Amino acid sequence: MLTFTLRRCLTAIPTLLFIALVIFLILEAAPGDPLADQPLTIPAEVREQMRAALGLDQPWYVRFYLWIYQFFVVEPTVLFDHLFGTSFAEGAARVRSWQFRAPVMDIIVQRMPQTLWVVGMAYVVGVLIALPIGIISAVRQYSAFDQVGNFVSMVGFSFPTFFTGNLLIVVFAVQLGWLPSIYDTQLQVTDWASFVQQLRQMAMPVAVLALFNASQISRYMRAAMLDNLTQDYVRTARAKGMTERVVVLRHVLRNSMIPVVTVIALGVPTVFGGAIITEQVFKVNGLGQLLITAIQANDLPMVQTLTFMFAVLIVLFNLIADILYGILDPRIRYD
Repeated sequence: MLTFTLRRCLTAIPTLLFIALVIFLILEAAPGDPLADQPLTIPAEVREQMRAALGLDQPWYVRFYLWIYQFFVVEPTVLFDHLFGTSFAEGAARVRSWQFRAPVMDIIVQRMPQTLWVVGMAYVVGVLIALPIGIISAVRQYSAFDQVGNFVSMVGFSFPTFFTGNLLIVVFAVQLGWLPSIYDTQLQVTDWASFVQQLRQMAMPVAVLALFNASQISRYMRAAMLDNLTQDYVRTARAKGMTERVVVLRHVLRNSMIPVVTVIALGVPTVFGGAIITEQVFKVNGLGQLLITAIQANDLPMVQTLTFMFAVLIVLFNLIADILYGILDPRIRYD
């Protein structure tokens, strides 16, 4: 397993470099100019100085190298300095946002807690709801619980999040007045009252995303469980006198988790970028909303960094899923 992990990590390096190059070239070829919103009365020489200040006067391959170097070397060093109080990155040049005129990673770090609070919590809640629903639906196939679970899953997965989000706002914020419709990113949790307020403003966006995630994962869980319940090893375990609880939880569930792990692991990167619409609906000042504003402002450094971060997360959690396969199923060996 260690050899496989090291081999996959080494393989991930050229993969990420290729992805980074594709992202950079696509955005490089995209139309638009970061100085397009500047007044036309600016002299040409001043405009060229502004382009030089943004680094746009350099060839594309130089800018690509500087971006990759800062992403993998400078920014981790800055993070290390923040954590341990060192000064290794002092004075180092950093990728700066054209829109905010500040280092890109500093803006991302400021927005990330909002995304983790809302979208991360929604994903955890969705997984915790989906797994038992899928298990019970498979064990009690065609029962009333299974029928209701299938109906709710199909509804939750079919309706887009912008529809369910606005529906909840109309019902619980406008009609009933129970919950706030706009997420207050300035709220600081310092006492019980502020903690309750935080829960109230998180309720609707978390419910929207948790319903969508749980609907998908529960369907995979149910299908995997039904497939394994008909296998020969299940009949053998029952013939040995094992209780149904032991057969389901110890044998069937473990084998059924292998395909579900893929869905869960590859869904984690969407925690950081897949809730763009929901963050727009509830005005959550997170990474999804940051990506939208960066695209609208033609802020290429911000768009490049956020997009590449999502690619890194996908490669990372793909590796984690492969490792979990060997843990869940002893028959899988990579070495």
